[in-house]
Amino acid sequence: QVQLVESGGALAQAGDSLKLSCIVSGRTSNWYTMAWFRQAPGSEREFVAVIGRNAVGRYYSDSVKGRFTISRDNTKNTLYLQMDALKPEDTARYYCAAKISDPLATEEREYRYWGQGTQVLVSS
Repeated sequence: QVQLVESGGALAQAGDSLKLSCIVSGRTSNWYTMAWFRQAPGSEREFVAVIGRNAVGRYYSDSVKGRFTISRDNTKNTLYLQMDALKPEDTARYYCAAKISDPLATEEREYRYWGQGTQVLVSS
């Protein structure tokens, strides 16, 4: 059974940086296209960023492009999200997700495996 466990969420101030991690267990991470999603209070979960299985191909939502960087280290079975220039509107619970097929995808329904999330709170 594949498990995804996120960490790195914290309280930050606007302009700060945070780095989230997601460890994959149960199968080596290079089996999966992986993504980050987030859900703010009272809102639906939304796509943040996606990266291909061997880091070939990355895609970002417009709201984070230029500020966030998705990366992965398959030797450590770990996915990362470097978040710079944080804004209060980045406040959300951040989830990592994985799917077996190759195409990069931005829709929740494409992803089979999900973590429990890690909370990011950005104060102004």
